[in-house]
Amino acid sequence: MTRNTLLRAVVFVFAMSGASGCAALTNPVSEGIPARLLPDEVLAEPKSELKDVPLNLLRINDPGDYKLDKGDVLAIMADEILTKENQPVPIQFAQNANARKPAVQGVPVPVQDDGTILLPLLDPINVKGKTLLETRDLIIDQMVNKKQIVVKGKERVLVDLLQPRRYRVLVVREDSGNSPTVSAGNYGSQVSFGGGRKGSAFSLLLEPGHNDLLQALTETGGPPGFDAKHEIVIRRGKYDPANPLKGFVRVPIRARPSVPLTFSEADITLEDGDTVNIEARDTEVFYTAGLLPASIIPVPRDSDLRVTEAIMLVRGPLINGGFNQNQFTASSVNTGVGNPNPSLVTVIRRLPNDQQILIRVDLNVAFRDLRENIIIQPGDTLVLQERPSESFTRYFTQTFRLNTTVQTIQGRRFFQFANSNNP
Repeated sequence: MTRNTLLRAVVFVFAMSGASGCAALTNPVSEGIPARLLPDEVLAEPKSELKDVPLNLLRINDPGDYKLDKGDVLAIMADEILTKENQPVPIQFAQNANARKPAVQGVPVPVQDDGTILLPLLDPINVKGKTLLETRDLIIDQMVNKKQIVVKGKERVLVDLLQPRRYRVLVVREDSGNSPTVSAGNYGSQVSFGGGRKGSAFSLLLEPGHNDLLQALTETGGPPGFDAKHEIVIRRGKYDPANPLKGFVRVPIRARPSVPLTFSEADITLEDGDTVNIEARDTEVFYTAGLLPASIIPVPRDSDLRVTEAIMLVRGPLINGGFNQNQFTASSVNTGVGNPNPSLVTVIRRLPNDQQILIRVDLNVAFRDLRENIIIQPGDTLVLQERPSESFTRYFTQTFRLNTTVQTIQGRRFFQFANSNNP
């Protein structure tokens, strides 16, 4: 082949590539920043360093002595006030099968909304924040010292807890766990979400000392599943439109051991009216385009997914000598075994400031260098394209194969024609 012939062939290739809109020459996302030059704040942090938060950090470890408040019901025995010395003491049986005591002695006395109890012949007694023993001492003090109803040393007073107050907590789960068996006093309803996934909503009644996040999770199916986020959101009380972040707590379930935890026992203690929300990971996906099949793929929750692994996940071409025509249709009609694999990947990454950055990854280097084989983040778009040299090689390979095939067919026809005319 002469020099002029070679020059005309190159010009012809450029003309045909431009006329057909060759992606190797007109790719709008090819001018990205090399992956190895990216700053750390743009790169994804490895998930392999995350560890499960110990479950004992999600519960009240030492509730201490029971502190009375409104909603509690006491069982009180006090001679000359509620009972008589020569009369049998009434026995109250607990209605809850999981109560601390199956039965207690005394007359039911509720704690009022202002934190006081009302007993005959005695002034209102403020028991809010008091223990059972402190409440007994207050009753004896009024009976002996203030009202002088009985003589000191002759008093017979018992104070026990008949029914503890309970906090109503709502739990909304968007993960696809199995429907739990709801315990007595609680009820739940299955709610349909998008796709084939179902969520659950529960209304729980938690007793003091057990009104923590771990108890709420235990009664509604356990810790969040793999299709849930790494955190649990707790909304305190009612939503305030004027201050949306008021009473808003995020509790991580996986964290880095080197980073101190940002929540305390007060954060995981649930009060009346709180809402616990376990959010799904529907938005934690990445996208593929270009010479890869157009797909939306979930990002793994607990493991790192790098560029080469993401391409393998969608059955893209990697060191296989060419495209797999069974997997690629529109992009690989004119390709065949023996062509070089496309090695240019552009990762379109969204930034927190509503901007995006183009990251250029060389697959030939990514297999040898993790700085090139970056970790995929949720929201990334992977665009696989050929470099111009790979496009030219594919074109010449196809042209040479086509010419050889045509010449072979013509030669076979000539010999068949010659043999048919040869007597």
